Amino acid sequence: MTSIKKFTIFGNPVEHSKSPLMHNAGFKFINFDAVYTKTLLEDGTQIKKVFLENNFSGANITVPHKEIAYQKADKVIGMANKIKAINTYINNNGTIEAYNTDGVGFLRAINEFKDIQKVLILGAGGTTRAISVAFLENGIVPTIVNRSKNKLDFFENLGCKTAHWDNFCVDSFDLIINATSAGLNDTNYPISQDILKQLFQQSKYAVDCIYGKITPFLSLAQQYNLTYKDGKDMLLYQGIVAFELFTKIKATNKLIDIMKNALDTN
Repeated sequence: MTSIKKFTIFGNPVEHSKSPLMHNAGFKFINFDAVYTKTLLEDGTQIKKVFLENNFSGANITVPHKEIAYQKADKVIGMANKIKAINTYINNNGTIEAYNTDGVGFLRAINEFKDIQKVLILGAGGTTRAISVAFLENGIVPTIVNRSKNKLDFFENLGCKTAHWDNFCVDSFDLIINATSAGLNDTNYPISQDILKQLFQQSKYAVDCIYGKITPFLSLAQQYNLTYKDGKDMLLYQGIVAFELFTKIKATNKLIDIMKNALDTN
C-alpha cells in the first residue's frame, strides 16, 4: 500500500490561499492519493529544509519566497531560468526540481483579451518577472514601473522598458497589471491614484494578480469601465500546470472545470 503524497503552498501570509481547494478537488476527481495543505513560512531561507524534512512530494511557492526558492533549488527547469523566481517545487528522490508556471498561467487567464500591444506592469517582484518573460516570448515588450529603482536592472537586462515613480511618464497602455501586494491587506493603490486615473482613461483592460476581492485598483478600473479581472484565473491556470507536474497527468477540460468550481464555490 502506497503512502499518501503530501503537497503544500509556502507563503507569508498564506492563510488566504485557495490553492488547497482546487488541488484537493483535483486529486479527489482523479482518485490521486494525496493531500494539499498550507505552510506559513516566515524565513524563506529555510524553504528547502522544511520542504525535505516534511517529505513533501511537491509544493507551490507564493510571496515573498519565489526568488529565494529559486536560489535554494537543486535544478531549475524551463522558463524559470530566465525568470530567476519559481512557484513550484517537485521532489524527485530528494532532488528539488523548480518550475515557474505563473507566466503561462497568466497568458491563459487573459486569453479573451484581444489586440494587446502595450502592457504596463506595476511592481517588480517574482510575479512580474514571470509575466514579463511570458510576454517577451510572445513578442510583447512590457513596461515595468516600480516605486524605486530597486530591482529594475533585472527587467532592463531582459529587454523590458522600465521606470520608477519619479521618472514615469504617463502613456497609453492596452493592459495595466497590478503585480504588487497593494490592496491585499490594505486600501492602498500600487501607484498614486492620480496617475492610475490618467492611465485608466486611456486603457482597455486591467488585471490585479490579487484574487478573491475587489481591490482599490480594480474598483477604480470599474469606474473607468475597463474590462477587468482579478487573479483567480491566473491562480487557476498556473495551478493546472503545477497540478500536471505534481500528478504527471494531463488535465482534461472536465478536471479544469472541477478545479475552477472549487475556487468559485468557496
